[in-house]
Amino acid sequence: MRDQDIINDILAGTKASISSYTTAITECSSQQLRSTLQTLRNEAEQMQYQIYQMAEQKGYYTPAPTASQNDIQQIKSTLTSSMGTSNQNTMK
Repeated sequence: MRDQDIINDILAGTKASISSYTTAITECSSQQLRSTLQTLRNEAEQMQYQIYQMAEQKGYYTPAPTASQNDIQQIKSTLTSSMGTSNQNTMK
């Protein structure tokens, strides 16, 4: 198996783990378990980023182009307004 395939498999597995941790956190009623899961998720996110950086350095992964400040602000505004609408709907 090539190094690139191994790194891609690790990235995919880590991404799945992060998603599973997030789901478990949102469904957890025990604050102690929730805190433990959050710590594990944060560690997995850090590991994923380190592996991503290695993949990028080796040329295995090409990130999307950097978003412009205008694009970032537009997305931020859209998300903020949709969150406001969502919060208003849940308050009714």
